[in-house]
Parts: sequence; structure tokens; C-alpha cells
Amino acid sequence: MKYVLLICDDEKVSPSMEEIAADPAYQAYEAEVNRRGAILGGARLRPVAAATTVRVRDGETLVSDGPFAETKDFIGGIDIIECDDLDEAIAIAARHPYANRGCVEVRPVWE
Repeated sequence: MKYVLLICDDEKVSPSMEEIAADPAYQAYEAEVNRRGAILGGARLRPVAAATTVRVRDGETLVSDGPFAETKDFIGGIDIIECDDLDEAIAIAARHPYANRGCVEVRPVWE
């Protein structure tokens, strides 16, 4: 079954790409998902200042800068994984370094 891990954190304290690459916790996480053959894809997202929100109301397209939600924790990236079940997806999410500082939301994919 496919799952998306929504990686959430306060982007004001998020590490740089260089810090992530050098962090042993990230290296261990990457090694674990590769060992399991679970990773299907993923990406780190740019800061919410670069976001654009689109809504259509009564046939009119409304475009606004920034994210939809007003919160300090934002989705900073996603991982797409393939697992046998939710328990395995949770085990992988628990190994993600952001689970210790923000949160990782696990969402099953409609197939």
C-alpha cells in the first residue's frame, strides 16, 4: 500500500539542505527506507512565502499569496513510500528526524 508522509515543522528553525545532508539522523533515515525498498519519491518544499493558494468560488478563480493555513507548523516536504501496512508506515515515519522536532502525518493514497 502507498502512503504519503507529510513532513511538518516550524520552517523558521528548519535546517538548510547542507545541514540535512550532513546530519547522521537523516542519513540513518535514508538508509533505513532504502534498506526496506520503501521509498517511491519525495521532495522538500520551498518556504511558505513562495506558496500560492488557489480557490474557485462561484466560477471565479481567487489567487492569494502564502499558505492556506495560519499556523507555525507547515508541510515542508513529502515522502511517498510503499509499505505492507499502516504499522510499517508508522515505523518508517517514527524514524524520520522531523518526528522528533515537528510531526510526520501518515496518509494512505487512494489506489
